[in-house]
Amino acid sequence: MVTEQEVEAIGQTLVDPGQPLQARFRALFTLRGLGGPHAISWISRAFGDDSALLKHELAYCLGQMQDERAIPVLVDVLRDTGQEAMVRHEAGEALGAIGNPEVLEILKQYSTDPVVEVAETCQLAVQRIEWLQQHGGQPAAGPYLSVDPAPPAEEHDVGRLREALLDEARPLFDRYRAMFALRNAGGEEAALALAEGLRCGSALFRHEVGYVLGQLQHEAAVPQLAAALGRRAESAMVRHECAEALGAIARPSCLAPLRAHAADPERVVRESCQVALDVYAHEHAPAFQYADGLERLRAPPAPAP
Repeated sequence: MVTEQEVEAIGQTLVDPGQPLQARFRALFTLRGLGGPHAISWISRAFGDDSALLKHELAYCLGQMQDERAIPVLVDVLRDTGQEAMVRHEAGEALGAIGNPEVLEILKQYSTDPVVEVAETCQLAVQRIEWLQQHGGQPAAGPYLSVDPAPPAEEHDVGRLREALLDEARPLFDRYRAMFALRNAGGEEAALALAEGLRCGSALFRHEVGYVLGQLQHEAAVPQLAAALGRRAESAMVRHECAEALGAIARPSCLAPLRAHAADPERVVRESCQVALDVYAHEHAPAFQYADGLERLRAPPAPAP
């Protein structure tokens, strides 16, 4: 049993801007794993930080915890137009992940937000909650531990899923469903099909492809992820996800692109590369194990509480 004092010590690391970002990430994912009101309180306090990457991960963790006590702070972040787009987007996605219908009105309100990534995220979150209402609750557990912004499609044929994924005339929700079905299918063919999505039109969609490729952890996608990371004209939220995906894949071929952008002019990109390199280093350390229940993509090694 972790005491309130131990949670406070971890929380203090999270909110301390003088701590290395990698240490703050480990504190965050430790709090996510612990759960409960004290963990939510400490995570919520860190939204005043000046790192968009950290705030994005705060919202992600609150959504993955699926604790309705996090709803008020996530609504505040979504409403705060002073927050970066990628932070507001993640708050909207987190509200969808929690899945309480009481947030439908606010999500519908921001489904027409002038920031297209925020608008598309809220549209997807509305559709996810409505899907849950129609299907009697959460989708069946898949091979990954994440709470996804759309349930996987029932289709299993990789070729047909690829067609659905890349068909930009289809609703975004349907393409997301194809995306998560491809991830669940796994293997090189699925990884290469997903990697083609890094050239699709929606930045939100491309960023989710990067996220999913990090979960899949197949080395076949490394060239496409590295290319997207290297495109300076690409959205920072896409480049950041590609960096984290390379850290999650953690093969030697991932090192050069991550090192090349560890001092990138775009702060969220260089911070993502630094965190990804930290994940890579710990993955290759002797006798290293990730904390129970944390995804490699989003979980730099957490100190034991």
